[in-house]
Formats: sequence, C-alpha cells, structure tokens
Amino acid sequence: MNNLHLIKDKEFGGERPLFARHDLRLEGITITDGESGIKQCQNIEAYDSRFYGKYPWWHVDGAYIENCYFALGSRSAIWYTNHLVMKNSRIDGPKFFREMDGLELENVKITDADETFWRCKNVKVKNVQLHGGTYPFMFSENIYVDGLESDSKYVFQYCKNVEVHNAKILTKDSFWECENVTIYDSELDGEYLAWHSKNVRLVNCHLAGEQLLCYTQNLVLENCTFDRMCDRVFEYSTVEADIRGHIENIKNPTSGHITADSIGSITIDENVRQPNNCVISLRGEQ
Repeated sequence: MNNLHLIKDKEFGGERPLFARHDLRLEGITITDGESGIKQCQNIEAYDSRFYGKYPWWHVDGAYIENCYFALGSRSAIWYTNHLVMKNSRIDGPKFFREMDGLELENVKITDADETFWRCKNVKVKNVQLHGGTYPFMFSENIYVDGLESDSKYVFQYCKNVEVHNAKILTKDSFWECENVTIYDSELDGEYLAWHSKNVRLVNCHLAGEQLLCYTQNLVLENCTFDRMCDRVFEYSTVEADIRGHIENIKNPTSGHITADSIGSITIDENVRQPNNCVISLRGEQ
C-alpha cells in the first residue's frame, strides 16, 4: 500500500469514527468504545494500535495489522474483511474472523478462540496460538497451517482442503466431517478425531485419545504412532495405515490394510460392516 495518509497517536470513540475511509496508515491509535470504528474501508494499515470497542474492522477491503492489541470488548472485531494480513498481535476478544476471503496470520495469540475463523476461505496460519472457546475454523476451506498450538474445543469442523504442519492440538471432535485433510509432523490429542471425514492423510503424527478415526473414508496413515491409551480405533473406516510401534485396540475397520509393530487386540464382531476385508498384520509378517 503506497501513498497512505498517516494518522498517528490519535484516540477515537463513538460510532463509526473512520467510516468509509481509504488509503490510511494508522500508528499508535486507540479505538476506545462505541461500534464499528473502521468500517466500509479500503487499504488500511495499522501498527502499534489498540482496539477496545466492538466490531472495529468490518467490510474492509485490503488490510494490514501489525503489533496490535484487541481487547476483550472488541468481540466480533473482524468480519467481512477480505485480503487481511495480521502479524505479531494479540487478540483477547471472541468471535474473530467471519465470512472472509484471503486471511493470513503470523505470530498471533488468540486467548479466547470461541467461534473464530468461521466461513473463511484461503487462510494461511503461521505460528498461531488458540486458547479456549469452541469451534474454531468451522465451515472454512482452503486452509494452510504451519505452526499451531490449540486447546480449543471442536477445532476444524466441516472444513475442506486443509493442510497442517507442526501442530499441537489438544481437543475433542477435531477435523469432524471434513474433506481433503493432510496433517504432517503434528500431535493430535483428543477423542473422536476425524469422524465422518473423507480423504484424510496423516504423516509422521502422534495420536492420543479414544475412538479415533472412525467412520472415515479414504483414510491414510504414514509413519504414525499411537498413545498406549488409544482404543476402538478405525471403527467403520476404510483405511491404509502404517503404524510405528504399538496400537492397543483396532475395532471393526471396513476395508483396507493396517500394519503395526505390535497390536494389543483386534475386535471384529457381528456389527462389522461389509465388505469386512481389512487386512491387519504385524510388520514383517507375510
């Protein structure tokens, strides 16, 4: 963004103080109260600024935010804003990032991730922390993640086209009813991982929790490990799995191939679904 008008060290309050402005560089500003401080704008940069009022960034086309702070009162702060880059910032308010196309976050900490990243497209996340709240990333698509720490509940539900690297996710019901998901070099800890999802590939991942990877179609595991407490894994799934080390219990996979170094038990009972032709073996067996 070039030829920007500079506004520096100013304080704004009330309703819509910067409504419909364009081509601004904001430095050290504060949005104190009221609603919709920056709305219906174009080409806005903000540095070293603080936002306290509600809905401060709505309907902004082209935005860059760096070293900024969004307080608890700035709930639902950034919606309907396309082509946004945010770096080195902290968010304490819930319900950020809705209905957006083109969103890039780097070195951002979100302390209340409740209902964050809903219905967003073309999202890039690098070194982001999510804490608390429920359902981050729901209904979003075309997501690339490199570096994510999250203890939010029900993360990545009803998503499409997701690629994740170097994540540590502690949750339950993650990647539920998703399509086209690949996860590399990550730790996933929580119940009901990837239930009812399609085209899921896990590479060099460590998995913990109960009843993982059930009702999953076209599931692939490459060089993955399981926590000792995992059980009832792969129920009603079609799966190709290369498991390193031990898996405690495999239950009623539908079809495919599963190989592990050791297996505690295998449950194939009267409730298994056809074609019931999954081949389960120990590494090295013929």
